[in-house]
Amino acid sequence: MDEKLLSQIPHIGEINHRGAYVKAPAKHTDTFLERYSRENKVLPSLEDAIRATGLKDGMTISFHHHFRGGDHVVNQVVDKLAEMGFHNLTLAASSLAAVHAPLIEHIKNGVITHIETSGLRGELAEQVSRGLMDCPVVFRSHGGRAAAIRSGELHIDVAFLGAPSCDPYGNANGYSREEGGTIACGSMGYARTDAEYADKVVILTNKLVGYPNAPWAIPEDNVDYIVMMEDIGDPKGIMSGATRYTKNPKELLIAQTAAQVIDAAGYFYDGFSMQMGSGGASLATARFLRDMMLERKIHCRFALGGITGQIAAMHEEGLIDRILDVQSFDLDAAHSLKLNRFHHQISATYYASFLSAAAVDQLDFVILSALEIDTDFNVNVLTGSDGVIRGAIGGHPDTAAGASLSVVVAPLTRGRIPCVIDHVNTVVTPGEVVDVVVTDQGVAVNPRRPEVAKKLRKAGIHVYTIQELRDKALALVGRPDPIRYKDRVVGVVMYRDNTIIDVIRQIEE
Repeated sequence: MDEKLLSQIPHIGEINHRGAYVKAPAKHTDTFLERYSRENKVLPSLEDAIRATGLKDGMTISFHHHFRGGDHVVNQVVDKLAEMGFHNLTLAASSLAAVHAPLIEHIKNGVITHIETSGLRGELAEQVSRGLMDCPVVFRSHGGRAAAIRSGELHIDVAFLGAPSCDPYGNANGYSREEGGTIACGSMGYARTDAEYADKVVILTNKLVGYPNAPWAIPEDNVDYIVMMEDIGDPKGIMSGATRYTKNPKELLIAQTAAQVIDAAGYFYDGFSMQMGSGGASLATARFLRDMMLERKIHCRFALGGITGQIAAMHEEGLIDRILDVQSFDLDAAHSLKLNRFHHQISATYYASFLSAAAVDQLDFVILSALEIDTDFNVNVLTGSDGVIRGAIGGHPDTAAGASLSVVVAPLTRGRIPCVIDHVNTVVTPGEVVDVVVTDQGVAVNPRRPEVAKKLRKAGIHVYTIQELRDKALALVGRPDPIRYKDRVVGVVMYRDNTIIDVIRQIEE
């Protein structure tokens, strides 16, 4: 182009332009299959991929937990990092399970010196509660973690993401459309945020498929390296106790009452939206809602969150229009994601980040479980009655804050332990976003929602004060001895806006 002419165009002359003297890049002339065999992101080994990322001591590595109790990726990667001599790493997993107990040795030998996660379970949680780590574990909700990654508060240097299928260019998914897949985890919603914002992304897969692996959970432009591995996880471990199909009469009573509460409160109508939390009673609520939907010929506009086969079956029945799936809780849900075009996988950011409008903000109601509820309606889902870490924050505070009606379900007592008490051991979800508590011994409504209490009473549901439920619990089992703690802080609990809401102290034995 004539540079004199270009300079006469307002505001354009200052922009770099492509002159005739610039040599065009070489054009491809070979076939796709010829390029396919030599231009890809597959490396020979995990060690090669680690070296290629430029990982150094003191950096942050991340993992997802879509394989749940069947995950084999975290242990294999950290074993390799230890073998290669890495130290002082931060492990930022979306959650950790009992299967990750081998991390204890890597913490003791200095490979891992800090952990950020949504939850801990099993022996690792036991040891952390007893002072295993010098640096407190940071616990974030799923939405809080996504927001922290997006804002840079939680910077990920290298994400190691297990994927049941991936093509040689990096399009990865939680299931395979080709024959012979040995594992499926369904939605990879938590991995999607890591893949988008991490400096380097390594996909670990046991099934390399033809390009393009569409549809994908993670696109190739978010992936740097791919490693083939024989074993990324056990599909049976995806189904855990947190998603069990309950037959417990007490839990079924709670679930039935919760469904009645939702109806009476005015949030059960044609086109409603919902999320079911983990735990027997919260999941069972969907069974009673289904019967009511069939009877009244109404449907659900969308179901959100961690998705079970039960929700998938309701979608296939035509009772739920769309599913927004951030995590598939069982293999039936994973299978549904593969087959049903209105069963969508969404990222943790889309699901619950407070930095922008999220799907949780569109919920009519959410049913959430609890370990403890106190007389201020604060909820604990992270530490047990002995003070030991044994759970996960998950999306609990995100959905409680976003939903128009948040319903917390729990038995009044577990064994000889009261579940409604004066003060919870650990505040995870603050009382100001909890609307109704449903137990097997009665219902309490937060005084912040007097209109809900009025509607429940009008429908014939007896409403207790939360103090009355506490007194009932103490009358049944007595007041437990207080937990003894040391001064040392072993965990920091963040609210969904990434401000500190509570701390967890080392238990004294």
